[in-house]
Amino acid sequence: MSLIKFLTSKDFLKQIILAIIAVVVISFIMLQWLKASTNHGEFETVPDLTGKSISVAELELKDNNLVMQIQDSANFNPDYPKFSVIDQDPKSGTKVKENRKIYLTLNPSGYRKILVPNLEDKTFRLAKSTLEALEFNIGKLTYKDNIGKDIVLGLSHKGQPIKPGDKLPKTSVIDLVLGNGNRP
Repeated sequence: MSLIKFLTSKDFLKQIILAIIAVVVISFIMLQWLKASTNHGEFETVPDLTGKSISVAELELKDNNLVMQIQDSANFNPDYPKFSVIDQDPKSGTKVKENRKIYLTLNPSGYRKILVPNLEDKTFRLAKSTLEALEFNIGKLTYKDNIGKDIVLGLSHKGQPIKPGDKLPKTSVIDLVLGNGNRP
């Protein structure tokens, strides 16, 4: 039998029609299964959890059929209570599927501690820029008789002397003792 006669035969046409029907039926069944298994058209709204404690956030997420995933944070925000939610992903009001993970960033218990650099015998200008780069705050400036004008002679925090290598929380106020340029 030649190829052209085979392609125009009744047997070949029956097979093509059966194959097309099978593809349509299988596609229909697959689409119905996907619709049922993915809850097509059903969404949960992400609640606003900003500023809420972990336990309250967990309850709200469970009520909305969502899952909580906690992420660490080193960014302390004094505007929020300790261990409260400071950020979430996806944002509140977003429509998501049931059992979606909601990633929460928590406010740590305080600022992280940073090593105090060695600033003795450095200029005030260098000390100031170094401390500000580390996010410390410059406090009171005290001058002492020393031939080096504006040279750092010592550091203190809350009236207590500090030395290089001590750890202080970020944004701590550091007082400086500087030379006034007069001979002792």
